[in-house]
Amino acid sequence: MATPKILLYYVFTPLADPEAIRLWQHTLCEQLGLRGRIIVSPHGINGTLGGDVIECKKYVRALKQYAPFAGVDMKWSEGTGLDEHGHSLDFPRLTVRVRPEIVAFGAPDELEVDEHGVVGGGQHLQPDELHELLERKPDAVFFDGRNAAEAAVGRFEGAIVPDTVTTHDFIRELDSGKYDDLKDRPVVTYCTGGVRCEVLSALMVRRGFTDVYQLDGGIVRYGERFGNDGLWEGSLTVFDGREHIDFAEGAKVLGRCVRCETPTPRLQNCADESCQQRLVVCESCAPQAPACDHHERLAS
Repeated sequence: MATPKILLYYVFTPLADPEAIRLWQHTLCEQLGLRGRIIVSPHGINGTLGGDVIECKKYVRALKQYAPFAGVDMKWSEGTGLDEHGHSLDFPRLTVRVRPEIVAFGAPDELEVDEHGVVGGGQHLQPDELHELLERKPDAVFFDGRNAAEAAVGRFEGAIVPDTVTTHDFIRELDSGKYDDLKDRPVVTYCTGGVRCEVLSALMVRRGFTDVYQLDGGIVRYGERFGNDGLWEGSLTVFDGREHIDFAEGAKVLGRCVRCETPTPRLQNCADESCQQRLVVCESCAPQAPACDHHERLAS
């Protein structure tokens, strides 16, 4: 019986020929019937793919046979299902692209990578080590490395949530001075699977933050370890057909619909196609296609 799975991974390592990696990855995924998104850059690779568990295992084996990717930390989760051709229902297609960055902060020249990963980033913390750090350094603060809409439906207790619509906004936020009071405090960055914090923590160190950490494996690994019994609250937004996941039954519902205030973990694109904002919208209000406050003010 076919079993749908979803893979999430990244590797920071210098790649001399990203286009050759792109061609290899596209051919490999097509041969295995996998769908999803892969970004390749001179800094490495970042991907999320879905398909049958057997084909996913073949993909992981092939990926690890390329020496720079041998140490990849592959995160597995349950997929929604497969169509009659064995393709993942969680991804409409396969896209493999070359970009200047594997995470679009808009600062490719600020990032340095070597065969060990990002140079000058925050100290990695395993989930249990995070709790140990908080005991040793009670003045530590969580710093959300995702877009603000994602934090609206799930976040760590007391986390600082920057005013971001896209990842590009982090540079503006860090350079604004509004977080300068954190430069001498322990700061723990976190994001979905860890890739955004690899870059974010390095950007923070470059800007004078002196005690920076990153949650290794991101919220995904933390949720696998602690479920609803840790410091994480709410749902985790994911970028596939599932839209969001919970780590255990009975997770808190933090999001509130922008229209009716109904509790919901659901996000939806702003009705204005030129806007990149994601909004918390419940199932009942979804057909009304709400727009964010900015666009509603323009229309009134």
